[in-house]
Amino acid sequence: HVLFTSSDKAVNPTNVMGTSKLMGERLISAANILGRDGRTVFASTRFGNVIGSRGSVVPLFIKQIRAGGPVTITDDRMTRFIMTVEEAARLVLESLSLAKGGEVFVTKMPVVRIRDLADVMVNILGPRFGYDPSSIGFETIGAKPGEKLYEELISDEERTRSVELESMFVVTPAFRSIYTDIEYNYPGMLSEVVDMSYVSSNEACMDNKALEKYFSTNRVLESIAGAMDEEGS
Repeated sequence: HVLFTSSDKAVNPTNVMGTSKLMGERLISAANILGRDGRTVFASTRFGNVIGSRGSVVPLFIKQIRAGGPVTITDDRMTRFIMTVEEAARLVLESLSLAKGGEVFVTKMPVVRIRDLADVMVNILGPRFGYDPSSIGFETIGAKPGEKLYEELISDEERTRSVELESMFVVTPAFRSIYTDIEYNYPGMLSEVVDMSYVSSNEACMDNKALEKYFSTNRVLESIAGAMDEEGS
């Protein structure tokens, strides 16, 4: 099995990174078609924001909170899907076990409003760094060129060929007629119809209490902050 790790930015891309991720998905699907006589199965996964990964907002917020603020927010309306490193690894392993060829696997993820994420992080980490959370301010800096207010993981076109499982969606290949020998049936399939595109603006956001519980359960903030302390970041 070959599994390509893609990104939400592949859906209706607005920058070069997103375009390259979309091209990667298409090349993987094409490889699956060309390799029909072999035994290798090619498929893709799409991730949302992996908390603490390189370039994610969480390490930036930690650095700003440790400095006493301000915490920079692009737009109060901005929403994002989030997942932990462990959840990302689980998606990869589960996708490998389910892949039949040419699909894109999208795990179901909680959604956060970025301003709420910043608020919760200030409340949790402010005291750790010796600050009263109320003393740490926020600054709105505006979205960067090409940056979306919401994240898309399944487009409106893709939902018409997607199926829903308990913990994920599966986008089946656009050219299903090529795969006449493959039945895209999966264990625990909930529905063969997906009514809406999978977009963060369509989903209910976690409130602050739920977000605090999410961080507490996964202990992800303490882990990232500790690693940054060791690196001297």
